[in-house]
Amino acid sequence: MSAKTILIVEDNAIQREGLAVVLQKEGYTVLVAADGKEASDMLRVGVPDLILLDMMMPAPDGWHLMQLWKHYPALASVPVFIVTGLGIASDEWAASLGARGLLRKPVEMEPLLAAVRRCLGEGQG
Repeated sequence: MSAKTILIVEDNAIQREGLAVVLQKEGYTVLVAADGKEASDMLRVGVPDLILLDMMMPAPDGWHLMQLWKHYPALASVPVFIVTGLGIASDEWAASLGARGLLRKPVEMEPLLAAVRRCLGEGQG
């Protein structure tokens, strides 16, 4: 079985690399993008199994990316999990944008791994 691929779209280098290290230690293949343009360029080359998306970053921000991605059939089945520090954010808000869920910053390891496993349809063991 090949490792699942996760794309992390996050403009904060410390947070981006921290998420990447945690997920790589769990055996996932991790791609990182520092902004929306870099993420869009990567998605032209290949489609990951899951996208962790920061909403507040330089243009295009997470909202614009989610709108753009709706126009690409290959991305329709890729779950997106929003990772944000926005205080007003809720699970309902994330779902209304088309995301599978929401993780609040600073991201804690156990909720992150549980959300990733759930989104990828993997068991807890």
